[in-house]
Amino acid sequence: MKRLKLLGRAFKYRNYRLFFSGQGISLIGTWTQQVALSWLIYRLTGSALLLGVVAFATQIPTSFVAPFAGVIADRLDRKKLLLGTQVLSMVQALVLAALVLTGTILTWHIVALSLFIGIINSFDMPARQAFVIQMVEKKEDLGNAIALNSAMFNGARFIGPTVAGVLVSAFGEGICFLLNGISYVAVLIALAAIRVAPRKENSRKAPILQEMREGGSYAFHNLPILSILLLLATFSLAASPYMVLMPIVAKDILHGDAHTFGFLMSSTGVGAVTATIYLASQKNASGLLKLIPLASGVCAASIAAFAFSWDIRLSMAFLFTAGFGMMVQIASSNTIIQTIVDEDKRGRVMGLYAVFFLGTMPLGNLIAGALAAKIGVQRTLLLGAVVCIMGASLFAARLRRLVCMLRPVFSKIEAIEAGAEPVPEVANPAPPKK
Repeated sequence: MKRLKLLGRAFKYRNYRLFFSGQGISLIGTWTQQVALSWLIYRLTGSALLLGVVAFATQIPTSFVAPFAGVIADRLDRKKLLLGTQVLSMVQALVLAALVLTGTILTWHIVALSLFIGIINSFDMPARQAFVIQMVEKKEDLGNAIALNSAMFNGARFIGPTVAGVLVSAFGEGICFLLNGISYVAVLIALAAIRVAPRKENSRKAPILQEMREGGSYAFHNLPILSILLLLATFSLAASPYMVLMPIVAKDILHGDAHTFGFLMSSTGVGAVTATIYLASQKNASGLLKLIPLASGVCAASIAAFAFSWDIRLSMAFLFTAGFGMMVQIASSNTIIQTIVDEDKRGRVMGLYAVFFLGTMPLGNLIAGALAAKIGVQRTLLLGAVVCIMGASLFAARLRRLVCMLRPVFSKIEAIEAGAEPVPEVANPAPPKK
């Protein structure tokens, strides 16, 4: 019973309830579109390389735009910024729907629209991540809100691919894009209804490039943040491409169709949802750091096993554990970073989070697409899994030092929850003396 109370404690905040409901509907549309788009590309071209190219076009803007977007998220009203990104995302989905439904879609249209949504997402992610603390108000509930966000995201990952599989088989890809465009209405209504206290603005605004450098220096001199970001980048580069290569696995290795593709994607989503429910039931962020290398190893081993599975049931089981491990790593990393970061640098650090998490994916997808065309999908997935295991091992070797550095921060949160005198927080902890 105590675990159940902990599970949904962020829902006591009206603003978060509104955000969760609106974003949840919109994300189902987003995942429906993503799966339909992958299937559309492979149906039109039959090219593993083009799957990588389109994923590259979607994600590469993050590498260049997100640091700038992080400064904007620290300067401007984050709610208004999110309203703008959602409107533009709706426009992208409706244009894509119109092109497909009228039979005029071309490969370059897909690449251009993917690049456009990538730029929008580069502004959306830092603003959305930094906006969470304004909705939950208390830092001790931040981890629960982040875990619930991840549960919402991956619940949509479970529902969206299933919906896409049914709709693509029955009506084609265009209807999926149309439904995604309509789904943005829900999040726009929710954002309009949210009421948050205005943030304190810094009267002295330095040039944007200087603020970007300050945010980078802050993150790179904070060993826990830097270590987490580097491991995230490793997994985004080497592990995440398995999602892009999924249509090839479904069609050429498992000899399936759009339904098979949807089942595989949904298995990953179920594993990720299970992970977020587990994380949401945790009392606070203490102990999450130790889970990161373990979860990373589980994810990498599962991808390696999936690469050589010829049975749909085994493949779904391996994807379940891969989704579980990856989500524990991602959500734990997000929670720890947002727990220890200074508020005035939150947007910039989350911009860097977007660069390391999403910005490295395009390179990984491009490499994976090229490798899959040369050495095959199975060897490509195995190679990525080996790289991830090496990264998790390096993080584990540094774990004891990181735990010591973050102990004062987590002690303060535990003291607040217990109603005791908190331990002074160390915003940018120094390494322990030898």
